[in-house]
Amino acid sequence: MPITTNRTESGIVTVTVDFPPVNALPSAAWFQLADEILAAGDDPETTVVILRAEGRGFNAGVDIKEMQATSGFDALVAANKGCAAAFSAVYDCAVPVIVAVNGFCVGGGIGLVGNADVIVASDDAVFGLPEVDRGALGAATHLSRLVPQHMMRTLYYTAQNVTAQQLVHFGSVYRAVPRDELLDAALEVADMIAAKDTRVIRAAKAAINGIDPVDVKTSYLLEQRYTYELNLAGVADEHRDAFVDTGKPKGN
Repeated sequence: MPITTNRTESGIVTVTVDFPPVNALPSAAWFQLADEILAAGDDPETTVVILRAEGRGFNAGVDIKEMQATSGFDALVAANKGCAAAFSAVYDCAVPVIVAVNGFCVGGGIGLVGNADVIVASDDAVFGLPEVDRGALGAATHLSRLVPQHMMRTLYYTAQNVTAQQLVHFGSVYRAVPRDELLDAALEVADMIAAKDTRVIRAAKAAINGIDPVDVKTSYLLEQRYTYELNLAGVADEHRDAFVDTGKPKGN
């Protein structure tokens, strides 16, 4: 199954994504992921959620091939709404969400990770937003929660990646471990949280969201506005077509 969940006796719910070959999610999967995360948090027996992935990498964003195979803008709108729903689900989940990032985390993956409560990563993990190479915008809101402002701008404009070790240095990644130790590292943090009074932890999650200096939903919605403009102008199609045809950004 592409998205599965399992639960431990201590109430730790693990949500696993598996969309070979690179975990680029079709629109429906973003909505399903949102539903699974919110449902886990709504269960009073849940103490913490771990979001992880099988395969080569954690997340490669939206399925561009699905978008280019669809006429009109329905697929674009669905993808944007699905991403917004999944990102918000991580943020709004009533219990802390730990993300365990393996390999690559790009595009929409940054939205999931940037809204998470705790990040652990494999020591070969890389994080980035290739949006400008796809004729789109989005998730700068979430990248800015991982790196300082000027680094975010540099990474965004150049579509470069940042490593797990760099994010440990910036303080956004809690631990970077060998890939075969990743799930154990996530469970170690989850166990510490699960041992606390869940009523207090749920209140803490709500309180921390309440004092957040940035409204992540409104901020991301503003970014999406410019993506729609680029699509209406035909710019985004040029870049997506080039990527689908060659696997490389336009002009490369």
